[in-house]
Amino acid sequence: MILSKKLAEYTTKVKYEDLSDEVIEFTKLCILDWFGSALAGKDEKPIQSILELVQEWGGNEQATLITGGKSSIGNACLVNAAASHIVELDDIHKASIIHAGTVVIPAAVAAAEADNLSGKDLITAIAVGYEIAYRIGEAVSPSHYYYWHNTATCGTFGSAAAVAKLLNLNVEQTMYALGNAGTQAAGLWEFIEDGANTKQLHTAKAAYNGALAALLAKKDFTSASRILEGRRGFFNAMSKKYDIEKITRNLGQEFKIMENNFKIHASCRHTHPAMDCVQTIMKTNSLSHEEIQNISIQTYQTVLNITDNPNPKTVYASKFSSQFCAAMIAIKGSASLTDYNQEILQDPEIRRLMEKVSVSNDPYYDTAYPEKWGAKVIITMHDGRTFSEATDYPKGDPEKPADKEELIQKFKTMTKGKVWDPDEQVQAVLRLEEIDVSEWISLGLGEESYKQI
Repeated sequence: MILSKKLAEYTTKVKYEDLSDEVIEFTKLCILDWFGSALAGKDEKPIQSILELVQEWGGNEQATLITGGKSSIGNACLVNAAASHIVELDDIHKASIIHAGTVVIPAAVAAAEADNLSGKDLITAIAVGYEIAYRIGEAVSPSHYYYWHNTATCGTFGSAAAVAKLLNLNVEQTMYALGNAGTQAAGLWEFIEDGANTKQLHTAKAAYNGALAALLAKKDFTSASRILEGRRGFFNAMSKKYDIEKITRNLGQEFKIMENNFKIHASCRHTHPAMDCVQTIMKTNSLSHEEIQNISIQTYQTVLNITDNPNPKTVYASKFSSQFCAAMIAIKGSASLTDYNQEILQDPEIRRLMEKVSVSNDPYYDTAYPEKWGAKVIITMHDGRTFSEATDYPKGDPEKPADKEELIQKFKTMTKGKVWDPDEQVQAVLRLEEIDVSEWISLGLGEESYKQI
């Protein structure tokens, strides 16, 4: 069995009619969530740096930039994917540890707009792209994740599959797309040591490289046929341990996009289980943060690997600090997009409470990861009272879902001041199966929208 062939056969076979109403509606919510994150992040400095570069490069006006105007498909992938990842409110899948929306959707939207395809085409391609990305991510996780950023690596396969679907590639061409996506799959976690901008480059290139692989495949540009399982392929090169069966198990019998999770807090998802627990303890018991002696977070090892940072020096780094996130939500009661800012970063109350936060590995949560992302929090007060809360799933997981209205409100919060009429944007996405992608994009990102803001 050649894995790329099995995935290519699946990609070419799936039709819009194969998607249930539930899958269609859920996929549209994924698109809405991506769109909100991209709009929220479009004015951030790292995104403006990427925008300046693509403007210097120039490009045929094929697809709309989230920042306004049009450029090539590749340039749109770079800008729109980077923008959707920077505010840390993009979706996430537990088992594969992938933010699929930020790589699959921008590539698919750019390709669909360039070819004037329908909303139905886009919905189908995105569901397929999530499927491919998640299956490959599940196969290599968690060992791959220690050095490699799954969204950047496995996400490249997802964006390639989505664009291949939109281009109506045959099985052989889709194999070419997957093969050349795999040889470009990259993205190291070392950036986390400096709180650097590289994380945005990861999603930008994953979307770009996937689209590039599919567009070249349309021109019969060949690739390795066994890019996943080959002797010098993706699995052997980039994972200590992998499970090939996860690539094809129940393939075609389910849609993994339904396992997608949505963020409520504007920080790294690994900080969320503990944040939920802290928030519940403080609110339920009407506690004052001034009375806290210490906060103990017991969780899985990856939380320590990625977010054990007792002294974040930038706002972005604070979103990857379990100590900061726990202290902030204990004091403020929330961790929204607007809560993270330069003033809060140096808030003396938060800084003092951070010194009382400890993070440790707990075998229960470590063994359950990545199927479960859990934590237990114990808060001890100066008078000796202790309060504890535990969870296996943060808010926004399928097990603790955010409902449609919550996600619509999240979109409106993220896009305040970014679009003229958020309600119009919501309605356009929710009826995407009835319109063309170009019509949706013109409503949300057309010149008139920007003139009105």
